[in-house]
Amino acid sequence: MSHQLKSGGQVMHVGTLARVEGEGALHIEYSGGQVSTVQLRIYEPPRFYEAFLRGRAWTEPPDITARICGICPVAYQMSSCGAIEDACGVEVSEDIRQLRRLLYCGEWIESHALHIFLLHAPDFLGYDGAIEMAADHPTVVERGLRLKKAGNDLMDLVGGRSVHPINVRVGGFYKMPTAAELRAIRPTLDRARDEAIETVRLVAGFDFPELEQPYEYLALRPAVGYPIESGDVVTTAGQAFAVRDFPDHIREQHVEWSNALHATLDGRSPYVVGPLARYTLNFDRLSPLAQDIAREAGLGPVCRNPFRSIIVRAVELVYAYDEAIRIIDGWQDGGQPAVPVPPRAGSGFGASEAPRGVLFHRYVLDADGIITDAQIVPPTSQNQGSIEADLRTMVQAWADLDDHALTHRCEQAIRNYDPCISCATHFLDLTVSRS
Repeated sequence: MSHQLKSGGQVMHVGTLARVEGEGALHIEYSGGQVSTVQLRIYEPPRFYEAFLRGRAWTEPPDITARICGICPVAYQMSSCGAIEDACGVEVSEDIRQLRRLLYCGEWIESHALHIFLLHAPDFLGYDGAIEMAADHPTVVERGLRLKKAGNDLMDLVGGRSVHPINVRVGGFYKMPTAAELRAIRPTLDRARDEAIETVRLVAGFDFPELEQPYEYLALRPAVGYPIESGDVVTTAGQAFAVRDFPDHIREQHVEWSNALHATLDGRSPYVVGPLARYTLNFDRLSPLAQDIAREAGLGPVCRNPFRSIIVRAVELVYAYDEAIRIIDGWQDGGQPAVPVPPRAGSGFGASEAPRGVLFHRYVLDADGIITDAQIVPPTSQNQGSIEADLRTMVQAWADLDDHALTHRCEQAIRNYDPCISCATHFLDLTVSRS
């Protein structure tokens, strides 16, 4: 982090952000108590997934896109499967839908536990990182590792492995777990759910800066249940539209300081996806246990303080265990692992709720099932505008803090969103202006 005088003002530059997934930087300029520039600089190179999906077979996106992220590969698999199946006019069985949801619960568990305990809690407890925090709070870190392992174990069982699962295919799965296999993991999930409840109580006691977001929230909302693997799009402004209409409402544009596109909703920016949006738009869909523990933690049905997102993630952690147990208790053997998905020409649209928010996929297929166009809109690129707006508000309000405190608060504000910067480095077009 560096500070320097510039044109009578001050520049704050954080060269590499810590405790986020991927590589990014922060640049802020302010003068006379007024903020002039806020830039979340994503300098990690784009990886051109959308480009090299073109020319691939319709069966390949789940395996290819899973490699975008080692933390949320299931999100990419589920969104891509949904989009390809939509293009091919196929609907999967209820057994397959439930098993996809169960696998996704495992991903939410491991991702939320990682973020809460190892990436975000150090901010609130005054440590530079989880290693330093573990020296004084070993039981807290050990709990986080146990909770994360329970999610990894669930992904191993359903997905074949916890990183880049190999049991997922377009149309369903290669193999269904047996009821006996699922029952065997249930005691682990039971114990972890109890620890997740204690986690909500732990993080609810943290000290939270006062900051209320006025931004529009956007999330999925399915016909039944809390949004995970599917749903239509809803917003706090009262909008509702099908996933296939996502490109009509979400516009992406390149900004010169970032390798990731910025997204706007109907020309209005910023908007927010992720736990706060999901929770606020779907509180009534949480399980009774998750609703009760949210109220005990002091949350109402709406949460607009981004610093309290750690509480909402912990509530979602309770829900993910609760939902996984519900699915396991209702599981019966005998279901077919997949349905046929013959290729056909057309466009398909899919979206699911990655731990960090809505992840949208669109594919265009020719008659042989060859992908001719692909679009991926990850959560972090959608949240970049709101992250920068949060930073602008905070620096304006807290400019009297010393350099170290202000930098810490800004980095903490970014970590509120659990940004996966590697996921965000997709862009469709780059214009270079030279003079």
